Amino acid sequence: MPPAPTSAPKTAEAPSSGQFVRSSLGSGVALAARAGGALLLNKLLAVYGGPGGLTLLAHFQNLLTLFTTLPNDGTHVGAVKYLAPLQATGGRYRAWLGATVALNGAALLLGLVLLWWVPGPLVSVFQPSVGWLVLFGFGIVLLVLYALVGAMLLAAGRLRAYIALTVLLSGLGPAAVATVLLSNKETPAVATALLAYLLAQGATLLPAVWLARRHGLLPSLRGRLSKVALRELSKFLLMAVGLLLFGKAVDFAVREVLVRQFGLAETDLWQAVVKLSDNYTMVLAAVMSSVYYPRLAALATQPAAQKQWVRTVLRLLVPVLAVGLVLLYGLRNWLLPLLFEARFAPAADLLAPQLLADWFRFIAWPLIMVFTAQARVGRYVAVQAGSAAVYAVALAILVPGFGLYGALLAGVGRQGLLLLWCAWYFREYWRR
Repeated sequence: MPPAPTSAPKTAEAPSSGQFVRSSLGSGVALAARAGGALLLNKLLAVYGGPGGLTLLAHFQNLLTLFTTLPNDGTHVGAVKYLAPLQATGGRYRAWLGATVALNGAALLLGLVLLWWVPGPLVSVFQPSVGWLVLFGFGIVLLVLYALVGAMLLAAGRLRAYIALTVLLSGLGPAAVATVLLSNKETPAVATALLAYLLAQGATLLPAVWLARRHGLLPSLRGRLSKVALRELSKFLLMAVGLLLFGKAVDFAVREVLVRQFGLAETDLWQAVVKLSDNYTMVLAAVMSSVYYPRLAALATQPAAQKQWVRTVLRLLVPVLAVGLVLLYGLRNWLLPLLFEARFAPAADLLAPQLLADWFRFIAWPLIMVFTAQARVGRYVAVQAGSAAVYAVALAILVPGFGLYGALLAGVGRQGLLLLWCAWYFREYWRR
């Protein structure tokens, strides 16, 4: 068992919509920075990356998620849950942190060995050298360590420090890409620019460690690993495996198939729509991970208060997201050329199904996160697997007849069915 804490656990406050809004607005600077950085990155690759540049960017970012999903969506999520109620000076805090570091190390080692042994399916599109692969692996390690420190700051409620790091991270990546692409306008060095993007983001680890030390969040890790902490965090790791296999890997494979079937240039139109979705999804994900989930996890021992928190957030999200997505659709003919380039204007015809699928997905999101907060591994993985199966069948049926538009329609079917299932499964959450 982990040693007993040396100080009393922190207690969770009763949630309210006002708290959600204030916390979300409080992180507005970070959200603006992330959105601005992502939009600038898209623009750089669309304009200076040549045909297929935007698709290569998305492919690279999806590749990063394949290596970081297990830590970021697994052990770090569990770390926030278990570290949030504890003081950083306690023995239990060190036990949970030590187990997180150990599991992260195992996940990273597995991923990097896989990259070295079978690089073809993962990075062949970038035509990497041995040096490129080594630097890519180094950048992945830096990025995962940075994300762990960020999770520790979130668990401790150090939102301002987390926001400052997010702003820095959002600026360094596009700056590195701009430096490489603008110095090679004649022959775009996209693979080099993307590697610079990864390493620049990884460099944020240094100020992150400094901030964590300043707030007393980096205790020395000594003694044996806690079996209890390893077992409990492994549940979150297994949920991340489900997300990796039935979410991130599926997205990676779908892009591979579309590129082979339609080519890089045409797939760029589909990718522009998906990239636009990624940008506002990133903003919502930041709010959900920094504002919604920590409170949801802290209320795990208070079922009534947790249900109230879920209802509160959903009452706010349903109308706000609907209005926002409808507004995006109305601006589509102006927005897509502005954010990317004039040649992406035809992508406006593909936007409607993507927006509808996103609305379904965002409304289901707070409910699916209940599984994570409650560490219900089997149900979480089953939902991910079922959703991926529906998506695969829909793609097989719709893409041959509708082309790229069919891929987006498949997403509507997948997310719509998921939302209907969530509404049924969590029906008790609507009862006061």
